Amino acid sequence: MVAIRIVEVVDAAGLALLPPCADAGFDHRSCDYWEDADRGSKAARASWWEASAAASPAAPSRPFNPFAPASMERPANPFAPPGRGAAPNPFADEEDDRPRENPFAPRRESRPAVAADAPRKLQLLGRGLGIFGSYAKVLLLDDRPAAYCQFGPLSAYPRARRVRELYPRLPASPLPAVITCIATTTEARGAGHARRLVAAVCEDLAGRGFSAVEAYPEPRARPDATSAASPAFWVACGFMTVVEDDRFPVVRREL
Repeated sequence: MVAIRIVEVVDAAGLALLPPCADAGFDHRSCDYWEDADRGSKAARASWWEASAAASPAAPSRPFNPFAPASMERPANPFAPPGRGAAPNPFADEEDDRPRENPFAPRRESRPAVAADAPRKLQLLGRGLGIFGSYAKVLLLDDRPAAYCQFGPLSAYPRARRVRELYPRLPASPLPAVITCIATTTEARGAGHARRLVAAVCEDLAGRGFSAVEAYPEPRARPDATSAASPAFWVACGFMTVVEDDRFPVVRREL
């Protein structure tokens, strides 16, 4: 009996589970096609798979000022916050100059977030982690990745918003969630795993308060060159074709 498990992509371990695309020229781990409506790409970019700590810009060098006081002669600024090498603050409480907690301010609960040095794709998937939740799921067969799905609120995917702008008759309120990507490994195709994963995502989105979910298939694309699937696939998943178009159809499922 094959064990089937669906996991959330919320950290580096989850990102490592993303299955490779059937076409080696594309890669889910570096795709920002839906997140960037103008310059987004599906191409494989190996640099996106690694940690991407942003280097802080170097402070501009200042010309030597012969009239400036020496560092040891510089007068103390009583209004400057203390820091490394700062002169002592004569107005600070000697016993404890740490910032005091405001008892009247509401406490801020710590929310899950992706580290600033996480791989670029993980940063994109973790943008709404503290408010919306995860943006991706992976289906595992005996702990081996078999299918991948990316989803989220419409606001997270500018290219999806641009498709919707083509059709003013689409419902504007309440806005739907969207599923942008559904992909299955070559070995796992034909067993219904993609439909199973879409069903799990729809159930999850309903639990998060959405009343509908949309997807935007690519009818003319080769199966290995798209993770948006075909209109027929979405109909098999319980969606209805609400916009019939040769290039930019829209399918929708009420939750």
